[in-house]
Amino acid sequence: MQRRLNTSLQSQGAEFLALGNLLVQGIQAHKAYVNHPNFDILAVNAETGRNCRISVKSRYASDFDGGFPIKSLECEFFVLVALNQGNRYSRKSQAEAARPPDYWVVPVALLKAIRRGKAGWHKVYLRDIEDVDAYREQWSLIAEYLEAV
Repeated sequence: MQRRLNTSLQSQGAEFLALGNLLVQGIQAHKAYVNHPNFDILAVNAETGRNCRISVKSRYASDFDGGFPIKSLECEFFVLVALNQGNRYSRKSQAEAARPPDYWVVPVALLKAIRRGKAGWHKVYLRDIEDVDAYREQWSLIAEYLEAV
């Protein structure tokens, strides 16, 4: 069994990557730094008065199993980030496996329907999301949510 990596810096980086993507898309968003256990980013629309809580979950390795651990479902969206920093579970070299991050923007209602586990921590798998590629980099889902009145 491999020992657990300390990926706390990488998980913070994933939050900033998601935040940056939202801002580039013209979505006003702010990182929640402390005392917000259920979300990492708050997106807002000052014109409609709507806000949206976003939880960011990341995986470090390029060869992860497609699963993301999730504890709280008290938000409107999840951004699942595959950082793709190299292989951890196969024998390919790190340089061969490293590639740019992948992002999936998924409404929480969808993840509630497919989560695995009973109490406390759950896990969701990309393979359980029907037409998962339809959620790849779909920042517009958050923009549309913020526009609704």
